[in-house]
Amino acid sequence: MKRGALIGAGAALALAAVAAGAAGGPDVRRARRTSAGARPPMPDFRGGGLWRVFTRLDHRTRLDVHDASGRDRRVLWPPRWRVCTQYPSAGTGLDRRTTVVIGVLRKGEPCPVRVTSARR
Repeated sequence: MKRGALIGAGAALALAAVAAGAAGGPDVRRARRTSAGARPPMPDFRGGGLWRVFTRLDHRTRLDVHDASGRDRRVLWPPRWRVCTQYPSAGTGLDRRTTVVIGVLRKGEPCPVRVTSARR
């Protein structure tokens, strides 16, 4: 992602985090209960909305979100995108050195077969 897109997405996520913290949703409570050293395993995000990735992963997790269509579109509004690929795979343990790579397409666009069968 380019720096301008990253800053715009970061601002949107910061507002959402504040709203989620105020609401005290179940994902926020679960994140508070886990200890600093123990992180839950990687969930299966494929087929779900990109917003779910930001709300389910720990805020310290390094995250790389890219357009899986290959058109290098900016991902500015997470609710309009859905996850086609993820790395590492679901159930894999996450540590602080792991960078989660998420490939997304706009909602309504089908995930290409070559993308869904790829590792990333």
